Amino acid sequence: MKILVTGSNGFIGKNLIAELKNRNYNDIYEYNRDTDVSLLQDYCKQADFVFNLAGVNRPVEQSEFMEGNFGFTSDFLYILKKHNNTCPVMISSSTQAGLKNPYGESKKAGEDLLFNYGKETGAKVLVYRFPNVFGKWCKPNYNSAIATFCHNIAHDLPIQVNDRSAVMNLLYIDDLVAELINALEGKENKAESFCEVSTVHTITLGEIVDLIYSFKKSREDKSVPNMSDSFTKKLYSTYLSYLPEDKFSYELKMNIDQRGSFTEFIKTPDRGQVSVNISKPGITKGNHWHHTKNEKFLVVSGKGVIRFRKIGSNEIIEYFVNGDKMEVVDIPTGYTHNIENLGDTDMVTIMWANEAFDPSKPDTYFLEV
Repeated sequence: MKILVTGSNGFIGKNLIAELKNRNYNDIYEYNRDTDVSLLQDYCKQADFVFNLAGVNRPVEQSEFMEGNFGFTSDFLYILKKHNNTCPVMISSSTQAGLKNPYGESKKAGEDLLFNYGKETGAKVLVYRFPNVFGKWCKPNYNSAIATFCHNIAHDLPIQVNDRSAVMNLLYIDDLVAELINALEGKENKAESFCEVSTVHTITLGEIVDLIYSFKKSREDKSVPNMSDSFTKKLYSTYLSYLPEDKFSYELKMNIDQRGSFTEFIKTPDRGQVSVNISKPGITKGNHWHHTKNEKFLVVSGKGVIRFRKIGSNEIIEYFVNGDKMEVVDIPTGYTHNIENLGDTDMVTIMWANEAFDPSKPDTYFLEV
């Protein structure tokens, strides 16, 4: 299948083309403002499907709205008719198409043009009115508040919020792309005349800003966002894509002594804490028990033994562990326990606890195994 994508170098176009290639749609004609205009003739002649993502939303002159959003649509539809090509055509419109402003009016004109084209030629036409779209590769400080906020906050630059209570309707780029590929495969989500993406997130500007600042702070407090919330998950992925390229990494505090080290990696309010424990050869750590706190140990390098003794019992239970066999050992409550390095090299253990450490309520009681 030969697929023509106009606006191929734009935010939506880049994401769509990348996913089309992931799905082995490799016969793609990419058209943008830097493409030789003469190529559009051949592209329109050969295309089996057209994604028209080209458009103007930040012109120098208001007249450019109609030229870019209506004029270009008119041009490529004329070429399709010239070559008797009635392949399906999709255009990206905007929720602003219902508003009386130059941008909205230009988008509405493009919609009407395509609907008339469909009636005249019998071609399948698909019109999408997108709300604000966000995700990776969107240009900051241009026409996307999300992109601007993510970029500026990640780069320690100021942001301007005029009204924290302003409500935004947001569409994530991956959801949009998934719907466009469904349309390509004849499975579009259509409601009356228009097609739509069902997953739209409604949230205030203030909530968005607070979330992005919390993402930045998460490096300091070793937290991770609530990934069970769909919007938070998508916004965090978007934020990471705007990190400065020399700031992908960040240091953790290692608590070091003669026995080795202990480093907290991740903390969450509802999923506990992950830490990295390094024990020197011959070293035993632990010898304590918990009422409610429970843990999981995973030795990823070296070899050792984890010992348990139930409170009130003299029986010692041993689990021998090593990095060559990935085996998780649960640490039940009510058992005093320790871990000893039996090897000649450092032993590295990933430790998960069901709660972040609280020095005011450690629930940890010293007792030799």
